[in-house]
Amino acid sequence: MSTKTLQTWPEPVISVQTLSESGVNTIPNRYIKPMHDRPDALADDTLTAIPVVNLSHIFSDDSSVRGDTMRMIDKACREWGFFQVVDHGVSHELMGRMLGSWREFFKLPVEVKQVHANSPATYEGYGSRVGVEKEAVLDWCDYFYLHFYPRSVRDPSKWPSLPASCREVLAEYGEALADLSGRLMTIFSSNLGLTQGYLLEAFGERSACLRANFYPKCPQPNLTLGLSPHSDPGGLTLLLADPTVAGLQIRKGNNWVTVRPLPNAFIVNLGDQIQLLSNGIYRSVEHRTTVHSEHERISIAFFYNPEGDALVQPANELVTDQRPARYPAMTFNEYRSFIRCKGLRGKSQVESLKLPNQLRSTSLT
Repeated sequence: MSTKTLQTWPEPVISVQTLSESGVNTIPNRYIKPMHDRPDALADDTLTAIPVVNLSHIFSDDSSVRGDTMRMIDKACREWGFFQVVDHGVSHELMGRMLGSWREFFKLPVEVKQVHANSPATYEGYGSRVGVEKEAVLDWCDYFYLHFYPRSVRDPSKWPSLPASCREVLAEYGEALADLSGRLMTIFSSNLGLTQGYLLEAFGERSACLRANFYPKCPQPNLTLGLSPHSDPGGLTLLLADPTVAGLQIRKGNNWVTVRPLPNAFIVNLGDQIQLLSNGIYRSVEHRTTVHSEHERISIAFFYNPEGDALVQPANELVTDQRPARYPAMTFNEYRSFIRCKGLRGKSQVESLKLPNQLRSTSLT
């Protein structure tokens, strides 16, 4: 299905916040997940926490500290697909303003937010669902999605006008995170044995978008999820999460590990495009979000992606007789159309792309 045909939602969209604040004691059937997807399934809080990297050590005068930091990032990308970064160079004050601004936005009356109601054509704006399949099981989440790069598609008039500071904070924050994303991409390239600018060049023109998530209180959090299991379809995600309320879980083997956000840290995760470009050496990882009965939660995801028409394929330098190309070439626009049509479905998209000689490989599962 082409994204050009996705102009309207198949059913009326109901704000999850409206449901939450209506005082319901039970959630509608549309939000009840099948047993295997419920948050208690295979959750294990005893597993080791995801790696934490002090990014300032990359610039240490001590070569051994620099080397250790590079190796720590490389290991996290190979084994976890996730890590947290501290001392990353983004102002803590700016991070606080960003969270505060979106808290204010989601507290606005629903009719004010509905001015920015989105459609599945671009997803830009305020919404409460992903995917256009009729009668799909929905997630317990409202969100605001917007484009930041390339500049040709950036339209601040589509960003929230309330609170008054929102657009200014967004502009400053987006620039800072695009720069941080670029620094991380050069580190990944070097660790993969590629030229420092390889991944940035493969991505083409700078492309980035942002999604602010609001997870309202839920009367039956054991039956639903804030976000269904998925790997991110893009390149690199930087998540700013509320450090007081945990909710993000990542798949590690057959278990789900709860991520405990550190204050003033970003949670970094690799998307499917990095897995494709690295020929499966680096990996995107399934993750999901749980909700709470007593606490609402906000998170802000910044997605750094290839440009839409960029042809993404395994780097020639990472294809050998022992490790042949695992994935075909495909543009990012072609790839993400699957998500926009079908919604979040684990790693089914990236796994379905494996070339015939790789279908029996278990090294990524």
